[in-house]
This record gives sequence, structure tokens and C-alpha cells, in this order.
Amino acid sequence: METEAYLGVHDAASHAWRGRRHRLYNGIYAATGTWYVYRSYGIHWCLNLTAPTDDDGAAVLIRAVVPIGGIDVIRERRGRVSDTQLTNGPGKVGQAFAITGEHNGMAVTKASPLRLGPARRTPGGVSIEVTPRIGITRAVAWPLRFVLGRGTWDVGREG
Repeated sequence: METEAYLGVHDAASHAWRGRRHRLYNGIYAATGTWYVYRSYGIHWCLNLTAPTDDDGAAVLIRAVVPIGGIDVIRERRGRVSDTQLTNGPGKVGQAFAITGEHNGMAVTKASPLRLGPARRTPGGVSIEVTPRIGITRAVAWPLRFVLGRGTWDVGREG
């Protein structure tokens, strides 16, 4: 699993930087635990989980996952790529799980069609690498990219 944090109004890389509001990015201001989905470069749907502390618009981008089920469906959606390339980027995650703008604003609950579960523990524990963010041009050096080492995250979409 790989994620990147975007810290709201004080983060120049965030859609909420300086409190800006735009109809395409207003989902970042949703209550904690809401899926925030937007289109990157007008092409790829990106999945985020909101985590504001007040009305600051913070979110965590789901950059990569290790799926534990539905691999055949994911392979079909992603085309002829190796299994290591199925969900190793935010646009690929969106395509693999058929994420669209319709998912924007959905609360993360047991009834939600999008689910993210805790890491399954493995012998030796789970390591987390913290690095600067990637794929952006502002506030790049901030250590807000988190890569989960050992363990598997349960990520899925019903239907």
C-alpha cells in the first residue's frame, strides 16, 4: 500500500491550498471518512480518503494497493499488464476498481461499495517507509508519502 497526505489550506500541493474552492475539488472538504474522487489531468480517476481537522480540506491519496481478491476482474479492467503493474499508481487503482466521479462524496462505511481494510499482520510486523511526495510540483520535499512494507491491505469494490 502506498499513500500520500495532502494537508489542506497550508499545503501548496493540496486542492484546498489557501482555502480555494472549485466545483471539481470541493469533495476534499467533506467530513472525515468520505471518499474524495477527482480526475487527474482529465484522464485518471484518483481515490482519496478525507481527513480534515476542521474545514481545512485534508485528504490522503491512495497511490497503490495490493488487492487480495477480484484479481481476474482487475486484470480484465487493466488490460495486458503484468500483475505487478495492476495497481501500482493512483490512476491504475482507479481503473482497477472502476472508480468514477460517482464515488465522490460516499461515506466509508460497511455498506459502502468501496472498502479499505487494515493490514493483515505478517511475521516480523509491518514496516512503513516515509518519503517525499512524488508526481507533484509544489511542496515536493514534504515527507508525506507512506509506503507499507510487509502485510497486505484488503481493498475492494463490490459489484
